[in-house]
Amino acid sequence: MPSAAPTARHLLRARDHADLAYADPETDVGAMARRAHVSTAHFSRSFKEVFGETPHQYLQTRRIERAQELLRLTELTVGEICAAVGYTSLGSFSATFKRTVGTSPTAFREQAREAELLARIPGCFRREWMRPRAVPDSRIR
Repeated sequence: MPSAAPTARHLLRARDHADLAYADPETDVGAMARRAHVSTAHFSRSFKEVFGETPHQYLQTRRIERAQELLRLTELTVGEICAAVGYTSLGSFSATFKRTVGTSPTAFREQAREAELLARIPGCFRREWMRPRAVPDSRIR
């Protein structure tokens, strides 16, 4: 019976491969299992045991993390980002993004830009502008 250490090394190689080739639509659990030189079922069980999530979840998370970075830092369209991170369907990309992040890719981009703009404004001005103010009552004259 092989020891756990060689298996873990194979799993690490497969995970590293997923980190490098996540954008390739051909990178899937089967490709990762072939990289680890084990069956897909055994690979999935072993991967989850070692890393705490399934290889599919890991790959999806890696793709969404990269999509978040591209949404923050580039002017690429959501469709272009979808293809750049390895999705072939804009619908499945958007659904996975929303399920993972909690908001749509477009809303995420808008929120990231607003946060970036706020970060550029000195704190003393932000506090003054965002300070609660009483709304004048039109009945009082």
